[in-house]
Amino acid sequence: MAKVIIDNVEYEVEDGNLIDAICEKAGIPFSCNSGVCGTCQIEVIEGAENLGELNKEELDLGMDRNNRLGCQCRINSGVVKVTY
Repeated sequence: MAKVIIDNVEYEVEDGNLIDAICEKAGIPFSCNSGVCGTCQIEVIEGAENLGELNKEELDLGMDRNNRLGCQCRINSGVVKVTY
């Protein structure tokens, strides 16, 4: 079981799952949910290595390992701490 920490609150998520539901539950704003608008941009403070690779949508918006889209991130395992 992986963990996502947002505003010092820990959320458990199954290894390999998207973190979109956790981000939305934590109050990160969402709009299109398809990686086009960039509304759900998050900053990865710790654990970027525990997330999957950037996908096409993130690359198209100029994201990097520390700036991702909450609707597109997949956590492989471990702990990831983010802010928005």
